[in-house]
Amino acid sequence: MEDNNYTILVVDDNEELVSMIAAILKEKGYKKVLTAQSVKEAMQLFHAKKPDLVILDIMLPDGDGFTLFQKMRGYSEIPILFLSAKDEDEDRLFGLGLGADDYITKPFLPKELFLRVKAVLKRTYHTSPKTEKKEEILILGEHEILPEQAIVRFHGDETSLTAKELLLLMKLNQNRGRIVTFDALCNAVWGDSYYGYENTLMVHIRHLREKIEDNPSKPKWLLTARGLGYRLAKEETNS
Repeated sequence: MEDNNYTILVVDDNEELVSMIAAILKEKGYKKVLTAQSVKEAMQLFHAKKPDLVILDIMLPDGDGFTLFQKMRGYSEIPILFLSAKDEDEDRLFGLGLGADDYITKPFLPKELFLRVKAVLKRTYHTSPKTEKKEEILILGEHEILPEQAIVRFHGDETSLTAKELLLLMKLNQNRGRIVTFDALCNAVWGDSYYGYENTLMVHIRHLREKIEDNPSKPKWLLTARGLGYRLAKEETNS
């Protein structure tokens, strides 16, 4: 049995289904499972408990999952997995187009749910948030990046990194000094279903530069390799 400290929020108006999903996840070691059956209840738990992942139904009594997704993403970049009885490509693509991390259709096998949740958590966080080990600090000039805390320190101030910004930075740092292609970066953040995220990638890169560069419009660390991808410089450069 897998045991970890992730907090998972399940949102669905079907009380029986919510209980079943919670039981499946707890059986697999996810002991911190929260449940909600409405948009209002979900947002209250979202703000109070700050979950690490949300499993979200599309049809809710006081709204829809797509709108709730956008509300949550307005506050946090935590992974969200859509859950719905609808098996139409239009709904699936719309949810993924909003930036959802995965989409699973009811009915589903318990193992399928578990594997999708496990994959999304691993892709987003790599290791358990509670893992105890000496933290490695990434130094970019006067900026210090603390990956396990997802923060950037600069002259005593701290700025939070979103989950996707951190994934991008870690992928670039793993290949520091070398070009990482657009495809490789998209795959690192959105997984195998990354097609169509190139424009979204540019937005995340811009936001990341605002947090790690002295002058984001003239980056010294996160450099563009035109037509290919991006590179994290080993040494400060004016290029």
